[in-house]
Amino acid sequence: MNQNTPATHPAAMTGIEIHGKGGPEVLVAGTVETPRAGPGQILIKVAAAGVNRPDIQQRIGAYPPPAGHSKLPGLEVSGTVAEIGADVTRWKVGDPVCALVNGGGYAQYTVAEDSVALPIPAGVDMIHAAALPETVFTVWNNVFERGGLKAGEWFMVHGGSSGIGTTAIQLAKALGAKVIATAGSADKCKACVDLGADRAINYKTEDFVAIAREVTGGKGVDVTLDMIGGDYTDRNIVAAAEDGRIVQIASLGGAEVKLNVARLMVKRVTLTGSTLRPRSREVKTAFARAIEAKVWPLIAAGKIKVVVDGTYPLANAADAHRRMETSAHIGKIILVI
Repeated sequence: MNQNTPATHPAAMTGIEIHGKGGPEVLVAGTVETPRAGPGQILIKVAAAGVNRPDIQQRIGAYPPPAGHSKLPGLEVSGTVAEIGADVTRWKVGDPVCALVNGGGYAQYTVAEDSVALPIPAGVDMIHAAALPETVFTVWNNVFERGGLKAGEWFMVHGGSSGIGTTAIQLAKALGAKVIATAGSADKCKACVDLGADRAINYKTEDFVAIAREVTGGKGVDVTLDMIGGDYTDRNIVAAAEDGRIVQIASLGGAEVKLNVARLMVKRVTLTGSTLRPRSREVKTAFARAIEAKVWPLIAAGKIKVVVDGTYPLANAADAHRRMETSAHIGKIILVI
């Protein structure tokens, strides 16, 4: 099948539109045109879509989609290939896939770059597969490529019970690191330990800097994955080992930070960060190839489990956002189409 083959999918579909900027109530199910696969793209009939913090940022007007991409929210999906565009050779119609997308995941159909789509790992169903792309791409790139985490090193992740956190804990452990996680309740800390964390810190009752120094025998943390920012940034430097690396992936606690540069210099700490959505097709393709080679076998072998907090029908996307905004969830929140 190619882009000239008659379409076997409807001309219109249900998608979640963002009506204005605001709370979850601005997410409204509507009838929109079904996209088509262009050159180097596949059209996916969506089975499930992951809900992520950037979706909330988009909803409130703080994280617009890249130019030329769908204005519908949704950055990761699972489903089956419904159409292939020109120059696509890896996939055929009917193949089960999961994919990182630049938007449009909250819908019955969405377009993905063929080289950024991945086969669903053995033993993983569609709901759990939808929880993989955004999370695994983020963790792999930031912890192992940017952060350079190696076997035997100490790794700390803030928000250990989040979708990112639960994945980071397991992947770091599977690849030989020692793990510290922070979370905001006893239940969340237990979940982190159950997933393999060597120590979980309740940030509401414990000082993560003091405990990180203690757990590492005074050495400090080699790689920190932080989605908080704010006053955590300087505290991460205090907790860091010499030649430590701190990787910023969000700023839930504030984007402007005050830090002691002298301390950073003395320890030779690297402070870096990234966002995933604006990166090029070529960059994301490279991530996909590394993930398929190094992470997918660990998932297929059961060494990394996908943690799903709950599922919601597509039309109830607002409720899924409300759940995420409580921060009570452990693992990923999924929309089921």
